[in-house]
This record gives sequence, structure tokens and C-alpha cells, in this order.
Amino acid sequence: MIRSMVEGLSSRPLPAGLAEDIAGLRDELLHDGMTPDRMAGWLTGEDPFTPSRPGLLRHLGWTVMAAHVAPVTRSFAAWRDDDRWLRRYCPFCGSSPAMGQLVGTDPGRRRFLCCGRCRSRWAFRRTVCPFCETDSQGLASLSIEGESGLRIDWCEACKAYLKTYDGEGDERVLLADWSSLHLDVIALDRGLERAAASLYEIAPTLGQPETMTRACSARSHQDS
Repeated sequence: MIRSMVEGLSSRPLPAGLAEDIAGLRDELLHDGMTPDRMAGWLTGEDPFTPSRPGLLRHLGWTVMAAHVAPVTRSFAAWRDDDRWLRRYCPFCGSSPAMGQLVGTDPGRRRFLCCGRCRSRWAFRRTVCPFCETDSQGLASLSIEGESGLRIDWCEACKAYLKTYDGEGDERVLLADWSSLHLDVIALDRGLERAAASLYEIAPTLGQPETMTRACSARSHQDS
């Protein structure tokens, strides 16, 4: 499936830099002994080989993987007991969360963490940092003007932040991670650290989501 996606992208008009990366990745997948088992192992951290374009391969690979395992994650979510999990990593693939979500109303409001790779969601304690597990009895938060429903929650102990959707109904867009990359730039500009597992990377020297732009270009061509 990943080879098929890369083959399709290689035949489409793409920005020069992305086209070069896609061509290089295509050659690597076709000629360097990249078996499906090895690809799956690398995406889940079990195979230590180093591809020449890890960011692009991770983005495309997990895009395919998430679509492929979606029926399993949905079935798993229907019967698992979230209140017995409450761990800081995804119960399905083991990744750290890319986004958070607050649902319901106080005093029974709940917090969920969202995986940016397999797209699972799971319950987690509201006052605990999902990265260092410090219980601060209320993480610091930063609301952004004009960003209704989105905010940046951050931990004063480890300085890691998590973008959080404070609402319900627009999960498909607002929990997608790519739709709020500008919040990553704002958080990084304030000296906070992105500890979340993500399919996108903000170029620190430019303050611009350069790697993300290439990945999103591939995604937009794929979706179209």
C-alpha cells in the first residue's frame, strides 16, 4: 500500500523539493529490499534501519497504516476499559499523544488524549502531564485569540506542551494535528517543547513548518 501511494505521487506534478524526495523514496522502496514486514517494523520502532527520508516515509507510512488498521482501532475502542488504562501512551500503538480533548461539563468533565499516528483516543487524568506525569493540579494553559476551541496546555515541570481541543463535534479537523501546526510555532516561540509524537516537524531554525509543508503537499495530492 505504501509503495502504491509513493508510485502514484511520483507520477503527479509536485513542488521540486517534494518531487525529488518522492523519487528518492520510490527508488529506496523498490530496490533496497524494503519488505512489508520491515516497513511495519520501522514504523512501530522495532526495526532500527535508517531510511534516507525518514520524515516523509513516517508521514506516508502512518497515513497508510492508520487507514489500514482503522477497523481494528474502532473495534478495540468499543470494548476496552478506558478507566483501567489511564496511561500516557496510546493503548493501540504505544505512541505518545499528539493532541488532547476536553469533553463534557464540570464537575464530570473528562480529558482524552489523541494519537497522531493510529488516531486512537483514550482517557487520561486531567491534572497530570502526559509526558513527565507530574500532577500539577492544573496544567498551565494558553488561549489563542481567534482560535475558538483550541488552546495550548503546558507543564511547568518539563515545559512540554499539548495542543488541546476544548469542545466536541469537530474532532475530524481539530484533532488532526496538521490543522493546528501554527499553534506549534507559537508554543515553540515561547520556549516550550514538543514532546508529542507527530507526523510533522517544525524546522527550528526557520520558525516555519518546512518539513510539514512537504508532507502536507504529498497528503493533499493523495487526498485529491
